[in-house]
Amino acid sequence: MHSLVFFCAQKVISDHASTRKALDYIPREIYPVLFKAAFLDLRTLVLRDVVQRWPFSVLNFSTILKRCKHCDRDVIREKPNKQCLQAVIMGVKDYLINELRQSRIPNTRKSKASTSQDNCKLRKHRPLRVVDLTGLQDDGDRQDADTIGQWSRTVALAKACIEISRTSRRDEYNSSKRRKGKNGSPLDGAFDSQLSVEIHANLFVTSNSYGTVKDALLVGKSSPLCLKCRDLRAEELSAKKTISILELLDAVVLRKLELRYNNLGLCGLNSVFLYLPTFENLISLKLPYSNIDVRHMTSEMEESFQSMVSVFSHLPNVKELNLASSRLSGRIRELLSVLQKPLESLELPYCYLLPADATYLANSHHAPFLRKLDLSGNNLSDVLLNPFCQILQQASTSLVYLDIMECRVMDRQLTSFLPALKQCSQLQYLSCFCNPISSQGLKSLLHTAVQLPSLKIVVHPIPVDCYEEGLPWPPSTYDLIDYSIDQQKLSRVDAELNEIRLKAVRTDIVTTVELYNDFSLDMLQLY
Repeated sequence: MHSLVFFCAQKVISDHASTRKALDYIPREIYPVLFKAAFLDLRTLVLRDVVQRWPFSVLNFSTILKRCKHCDRDVIREKPNKQCLQAVIMGVKDYLINELRQSRIPNTRKSKASTSQDNCKLRKHRPLRVVDLTGLQDDGDRQDADTIGQWSRTVALAKACIEISRTSRRDEYNSSKRRKGKNGSPLDGAFDSQLSVEIHANLFVTSNSYGTVKDALLVGKSSPLCLKCRDLRAEELSAKKTISILELLDAVVLRKLELRYNNLGLCGLNSVFLYLPTFENLISLKLPYSNIDVRHMTSEMEESFQSMVSVFSHLPNVKELNLASSRLSGRIRELLSVLQKPLESLELPYCYLLPADATYLANSHHAPFLRKLDLSGNNLSDVLLNPFCQILQQASTSLVYLDIMECRVMDRQLTSFLPALKQCSQLQYLSCFCNPISSQGLKSLLHTAVQLPSLKIVVHPIPVDCYEEGLPWPPSTYDLIDYSIDQQKLSRVDAELNEIRLKAVRTDIVTTVELYNDFSLDMLQLY
């Protein structure tokens, strides 16, 4: 649904030439509506002009593109259009180049005082200081030719910062040659810091983009266009390269850090961790696939682990932690007990948890505050089952997201924890994919699920009695994924599950056997 104002904005931007002439006469309050309309209708030339003349100090994508009274489309939750984002970047560059060149126009007829007053008026007229892109969605696992993902955005923004820096230095050099100082040498080439613009973005750095991003962060300290990183995701970077990026980040701005597939091990992570206490506003730390294994420790590895524990104790604001595929058997208490704030998101998939680890979690200060819990790949079929039930009971009023994929859960274990699951009144997402559960067990699960008022998505396994004859028992993960399926049996079970949802008037719940769905996390509001 669009308001009359939004329809008028769409009409205004339908002709670029007319819009360009009218922009200086349009009330500033209408600019956000024009921006969203241009972004939605792919009016890239208009978008570029709107950004160049932006009348506010902040251009925040999340604020402008979210659902509003003029347009109920939540554009910020969609993958951003590549051409539109490029138009915004070009608009920021146009704005800065124009501002810099205006500030360097020599005017010998005016006194220094009057020139300063004119500059102040100019700055009041064109106050843009921050462009915030942090709310943009990533492109996920699927590529789309019309949209732009986090990695490509990172490279595009880095190149823009470098280009603006070069243009500024070149223009200043040419200008200074025309106005020599008293000693005959060019005047100082430093730009007016009041003319600078900060780009706040989430950066995705790999070995291929490392050099470009590092150069952009370096020039940002003395460039009109400064790149500020709120969330950093680094993949396949050495410890040395990771540290060199961290050293260039604004310690106040960084909120989330994800080091993925870097294979650093405890010793490599230890060298990186020394820099983490610098980031006082860090709320999220993700270290999946970092090659941590505490089961066979050397003295050097033990020293690195204790250093890791010490660093965790100096992270006062962390509430999201991901240690996926870290073999942390028996050491969870040491790591998590020193965290000052209760965790709201904890991901420990494939961590080879022991009963002591699960028991600690159930009784820890984190359990009552957990909104997201991922225990995939840990064996819940035996001694971890009772502590797991206790965790669910403790987190029953807060838990929104639960993933127990590949946990060897069978009907017996399912029956044991369904009463605890039934208490999780805030649960929106449940995944028990790739567990050897029968169709009868799956129906019991759904009977419980339809009683959870907030539940939106259930990712469930294919029931073991829906496979062709001869499925090995107990089946391995490979068996559950690749063994032949009896489609007729599966169709009957799907119909029965649908009937359960219909009788409970809960057709709003999505039940699926697809592990990866674009809609799954977009439907949730974890934070």
